Amino acid sequence: MPPRHALTLPAAYQVCVEITRRHSRSFFLSSQLLPADKRGAIRALYAFCRTSDDIVDQCESDATQALATWVAQVHAPRARADNAVLLAWNDTVARYSIPSYLPDELLAGIAMDLTANRYATFDDLWLYCYRVASVVGLISMHIIGYREGAARYAIKLGVALQLTNILRDVGEDAQRGRVYLPLEDLARFGLSDDDILNGRRDAAFCDLMRFEIARAHQLYEQAWPGIGMLKADGQLAIAAAAGIYREILGKIETNEFDVFTRRAYVPLPEKLLTVWRVRRRLRAERRGKV
Repeated sequence: MPPRHALTLPAAYQVCVEITRRHSRSFFLSSQLLPADKRGAIRALYAFCRTSDDIVDQCESDATQALATWVAQVHAPRARADNAVLLAWNDTVARYSIPSYLPDELLAGIAMDLTANRYATFDDLWLYCYRVASVVGLISMHIIGYREGAARYAIKLGVALQLTNILRDVGEDAQRGRVYLPLEDLARFGLSDDDILNGRRDAAFCDLMRFEIARAHQLYEQAWPGIGMLKADGQLAIAAAAGIYREILGKIETNEFDVFTRRAYVPLPEKLLTVWRVRRRLRAERRGKV
């Protein structure tokens, strides 16, 4: 018996557009800078990631079983005709020859949230960041187009983006019993995971946040050369996405490191200014001035 609400492929992609618009205004804005075909594919990627992540974060019953069911659907030869996200995602995978091991790595990273809520070292956290964020960058490379050697920069950018996420969401994650900040870093500043769970925000915590923010800035700078290794029509979109997200770090500082009761965000005028700045930086580098 066929599904009751079979979707056309354009309708499926439109659902992905709406998911992106609703859940990430920053990513929606930066993806506007892509050509139409790549824009649709990148938003299908975002919708796939968002849907996969929500299965773990928002499941009210058995998250392990829910994720296993989703993984089986992802691996099925064909998507259900009423599943907009998988219809668009499968089409994107086929059109851009995305290797199957990459989405599998992403799903493995999401599954880590079912079993791990602490990370002893930054090296341990790096694996998580690689799977849930760097892999997204590697997939994006297949959609945008790239030169040989770009992957190592995409990996660093993914870690920078995920570390920014972690720093912004310290309080939200603590409410779920999760502490992503490496335990070795907490100990370095005289803190424990219980301090994070209890919302401790003193001089030691602020010093810890400064340390992690500096680490993230370093990763953003190390990743920057990879943007020039992408196909030209995708460089500004990726640079804008990275630049806008990087601005969150400054907002955390402006909020005096209160990541427990305030959510750091970048207002639209500042996002647009960031787009202008990264465009200028890209143009200067193309002219050999930087």
